[in-house]
Amino acid sequence: MTHQITKELIRDLHQSRPQTIEDLNQLKRDLAKRYGTGIISHTTLLGTYRQFLADEKQEANEDLLGLLKRRAIRTLSGVAPITVLTKPYPCPGRCVYCPTERNMPKSYIASEPAAQRALQNKFDPYDQVRNRIDQLEMNGHVADKIELIVLGGTWSFYEKDYQEWFIKRCFEAANEVNSETLGEAQTINETAEHRIIGVTLETRPDYITEEELWRMRLLGCTHVQIGVQSLDQAILDLIKRDDTVEGMAKATKLLKEFGFKFTYHIMPGLPGATPEKDFETFHMLFSDERFQPDMLKIYPTVVVQSSVMYQWWKAGKYKPYNEETLRSLLIKIKKIIPPYVRINRLIRDIPGNDIIDGNLVTNLRQELQREGVSCQCIRCREAKGQKVKLEDAELVDRTYASSGGTEHFISFESPDRKTIYAFVRLYLPGNSKQAFVRELHTYGEMIPVGSEKKAVQHTGFGKRLMAETEKVAEANGFKKLAVIAGIGVKEYYRKLGYRDENTYVVKTLEK
Repeated sequence: MTHQITKELIRDLHQSRPQTIEDLNQLKRDLAKRYGTGIISHTTLLGTYRQFLADEKQEANEDLLGLLKRRAIRTLSGVAPITVLTKPYPCPGRCVYCPTERNMPKSYIASEPAAQRALQNKFDPYDQVRNRIDQLEMNGHVADKIELIVLGGTWSFYEKDYQEWFIKRCFEAANEVNSETLGEAQTINETAEHRIIGVTLETRPDYITEEELWRMRLLGCTHVQIGVQSLDQAILDLIKRDDTVEGMAKATKLLKEFGFKFTYHIMPGLPGATPEKDFETFHMLFSDERFQPDMLKIYPTVVVQSSVMYQWWKAGKYKPYNEETLRSLLIKIKKIIPPYVRINRLIRDIPGNDIIDGNLVTNLRQELQREGVSCQCIRCREAKGQKVKLEDAELVDRTYASSGGTEHFISFESPDRKTIYAFVRLYLPGNSKQAFVRELHTYGEMIPVGSEKKAVQHTGFGKRLMAETEKVAEANGFKKLAVIAGIGVKEYYRKLGYRDENTYVVKTLEK
């Protein structure tokens, strides 16, 4: 395509003012036909459009800019997730379903998107973070609030020096400056342009101890993912999970008492499972106060060649659920998910070429939604960029028993409860006078720090939720309220009267 045609096409786009992604795609088809070109990608158009605005000294069409953002859904939850992988390293587990590839961390496959990026960057944490930030910004996303997601086998099994170096380099990549210590890098990040507002680590339940959780806090961790897989002990024993249901309950209690938010990985269709047993696991997750996870990653079991389970499948000793059985089970599961739980993933992103047997539909969640199957989980109800007046949202306080304490899920929602604009998780432990804010989240379009643009994140929901949380904690006899604040959001809480204490920010509640 010549420069002149590109310029004319961009001028037409600028003047046409498409309102929806469907409008934009139709306009792209019409213009491609008119100019005799192929359909141009959003990324190419975005770069060309920005150059056009600079050359012509024109004001940007904000609607068009928004539509040209590639996969804008990535930042609609209010943060830019950046996933990094740790180096290839052994795992203490013997789980039969787990992929075991050379030159990859245990349980990861080289063809998975995040793994491919890690390989390209030779597992260097600095390069993984820096390149991802650059890529997001090149595609029109704002990356000033980063959720750092660290994947790769069992985090707690890695050498302690490696753990600290890895996290330090991630913070240095966000800061674009090297530091003497991790603490120094974290301090710089509190006011940096790219702030890490949360750190996610994944480990096994049997590695969760008080000592390990304190180490995670020093690293800046706010969110822990643990592989639970099933709450049926016979299944856990068969798959050589080397863990117990009681051990998982104990780990969960510790996570809550340290104020972490946490995700369970659950795998329907494991050897020894039936749809009835799997459904009972999900029922138990929310009916038994020992569990009550905040988030779920539901990974239906598939067979990959590098797993022990492949040999079982090859010998005819194991067969994954067929598509009809899996769909029926997932529909039943989605119907019982509470409104305070978020289903982060419904399918693991393993490319079809690596799956020997099992589900091949990677967009199964979207397919179920198109068929009218939705649930009341947080992800299904997120505001996703909707603008709302504070007076049009209602305050809701859902309470439930949780590991010997009480959980308050306090949220602003639409009157019909179909849309959630913001929420806070308040844990009132049964053995302490210090309550914990485990998560505060406002959904909506990403807004740069300091921006005056109005959207859900800037309508006062966060401050109002914190004020309500303090009232609830004080009314229940708690003397202090601690927030497991990410490094990049400590400044926010300090402005609300919180002070730093033992890796948390804390406020004394007055009678």
